[in-house]
Amino acid sequence: MIVCAGNIEQFSFANPIGIGLVESAINLTRLVLMNPPEYLIFVGTAGSYGNKELFEIVESRVASNIEHSFLNKTAYTPIDNVVSSSGNVSRETIVNSSNYITASKAISKRYLSLKIDLENMEFFSVLKVAQEFNIPVAGIFVVTNFCYEMAHEEFKKNHPKAMELLDAYIRKKGIV
Repeated sequence: MIVCAGNIEQFSFANPIGIGLVESAINLTRLVLMNPPEYLIFVGTAGSYGNKELFEIVESRVASNIEHSFLNKTAYTPIDNVVSSSGNVSRETIVNSSNYITASKAISKRYLSLKIDLENMEFFSVLKVAQEFNIPVAGIFVVTNFCYEMAHEEFKKNHPKAMELLDAYIRKKGIV
């Protein structure tokens, strides 16, 4: 089963699951319960904290849920905030998920210091749902912007081309 966020990020071959951590978890759980897949693939866009280039396509099986307050040592969490379907976190690109978009180069550098390269709002939820139902999972992302002050404007400008590149990549790999 191939899933995507939806709204402006839809593909003819993917089921939209909603934007952000909550919508995606609820809707993906509903999909999995109604039609359990053998494998899950999430496709979408991502912001780069600085190491990945615009329009680069990245595959990952590791996500984190780290908020800025955690980086600033003003909060902590008792839950596991990094999940993996690969078993080898050290060899994977870590994709951070939050309901907030990073718009600070200084914060981006903090994520990079934790070996986290990308930001996508849904991927952590997708991995958690897949983990709960013992479904193998992966994500395929195209970088639309850098996570800095002009992130939203850069995302909007690059989004159409990024969607075309990701669609072509999925088809070329024979996933659909």
